[in-house]
Amino acid sequence: MYKRGDESMRIDTVHDMQQVYRTLLQSMARPGSVASLQPITSKMDDAKGCYKTTWLIAMTLLDAEVTFHILGDPQGEVTSKISAYTFAQFTSIEKADYIFVLEDTSETEIIHDLSQCKIGDLRDPQLSATWIIENKLNQNPDQWSLTGPGIKGETKLPLLLTEEFLQARKGRTNEHPLGIDLIFTTKNAEIVCLPRTTSIHRKGEANWAMSQ
Repeated sequence: MYKRGDESMRIDTVHDMQQVYRTLLQSMARPGSVASLQPITSKMDDAKGCYKTTWLIAMTLLDAEVTFHILGDPQGEVTSKISAYTFAQFTSIEKADYIFVLEDTSETEIIHDLSQCKIGDLRDPQLSATWIIENKLNQNPDQWSLTGPGIKGETKLPLLLTEEFLQARKGRTNEHPLGIDLIFTTKNAEIVCLPRTTSIHRKGEANWAMSQ
């Protein structure tokens, strides 16, 4: 039982968190694939302020050694909960190791902050931000295709993302090995990962400047 304060989450803090971590690794290795954490989220009470999947990822990735930032949490409710449970330190967008984007965050704010986050440097490219973004699956994913490591040929982008967002991502991933890694969560307990090495192009067209 994972229990603190007035919240009860009937999850195993060792076994279930290990399963979340393994799922994240597998999803990063297979960009664009849709994985489910429903067997774990079904044990949880309401996460209050964020998707259950977002909460699980925060509990898995954050600890006292890392920093985080949250967009779309004007009252600081989710920020306070995550700090209390993980002991991770809240910091500015420019310094955060992990950046959480909650459901109601405007695209304007997201795109602005994408330009501000850290992307590592040539000596330490791993010192970059990982984004965890609440999103929805696209039921007709025919506009964009993905190519790159972990993808055989190409695959569809199964998310509802705009060209403006993808252009902003391109601006932070066009100097390999620098960049950002993206983890998308849904209300239905799904996750989709887009590591910095994944290229995005319009379906049916040659790989274009979106990913270069």
